[in-house]
Amino acid sequence: MNSQHNKQLPADARGAVRKQPSSSRPSTRAAIIGFAAAGLAISAFVNHRLARKAEQDNPPAGQFLNVDGVRLHYVERGRGEPVVLLHGNGSMIQDFESSGLIDLAARNYRVIVLDRPGYGHSDRPRHRIWTPEAQADLIHDALAQLGIERATILGHSWGCSVAVALARKYPDLVGGLVLASGYYYPTARLDVVGMGVPAVPVVGDVLRYTISPIVSRLIWPLLMRKIFGPEAVPEKFAGFPKAMAIRPSQIRASAAEAALMVPDALAAGDTYARLKMPVAIIAGADDRLVDAEEQSARLHGDIPHSSFHRVPGTGHMIHQTATDAVMSAIEKVAPAHWGAAQTAAA
Repeated sequence: MNSQHNKQLPADARGAVRKQPSSSRPSTRAAIIGFAAAGLAISAFVNHRLARKAEQDNPPAGQFLNVDGVRLHYVERGRGEPVVLLHGNGSMIQDFESSGLIDLAARNYRVIVLDRPGYGHSDRPRHRIWTPEAQADLIHDALAQLGIERATILGHSWGCSVAVALARKYPDLVGGLVLASGYYYPTARLDVVGMGVPAVPVVGDVLRYTISPIVSRLIWPLLMRKIFGPEAVPEKFAGFPKAMAIRPSQIRASAAEAALMVPDALAAGDTYARLKMPVAIIAGADDRLVDAEEQSARLHGDIPHSSFHRVPGTGHMIHQTATDAVMSAIEKVAPAHWGAAQTAAA
């Protein structure tokens, strides 16, 4: 019946009947794209406002240096021989502050803690690739502005790469080196591929202002369990400002460093034996993020004069969960004995 009816229709009418469904598809696609674009725009606006609020709620705790056009935020505490603390990827000064390590070290040392480029309240200009070597140059110049000619350098996690770069490029500056939970040798790390996407120009910019902060909030509890495990997240870590860590600007810095992690380890692998200053290596035996045997134990073998403390039952955030052990590692290599030696010589 219907086929007979269609045959009776003029050719133009039959064509219109056939074309009608397809003409609705572009409008449907346009509506979906419009809704998606509106959703992304709203998300970007909300994330921008949340980032500004996070900065207002967590104002700078220290002072600023202008180093080669980069505004660096730092905290200084205590008196004595200088000890410089370099935080890991995604972190900032408040990590060391909440751990209690700053106050502990400041009892006997002049402690300098910096927000590395792009973290906390420090700038990260986009015209430069912030490799460990580039950051080492920046920190070297920053310490020169502070009148520091020699210091003990502690790096945690990705901060170890910067600490090692400082020691390689400026051995006269680095009197002692403490490497905590570092990544030193290249391995297959599929996780860093996904983590590096927000650093990709244009696409990454869209993601870090829209989707990435939302995803970061959702996975935050899982991430904390991974980096602190097998131990629980300590109550003192409540002082760490999560809202600052998931700002679009800091997500870009973190993504860029995730992308650099394996290539930097590949480039640095044969240089560790050249380090001549005292080196203390410390790592959690049960680190779920970086294998202590593959990384820290191997590094100890490549630096014969180094010491290595494998802390049982401890994970990646060793400065938070084994603060006293990290302080002991500092004391092993810190040049506090210089003053005594100079006094004896006089």
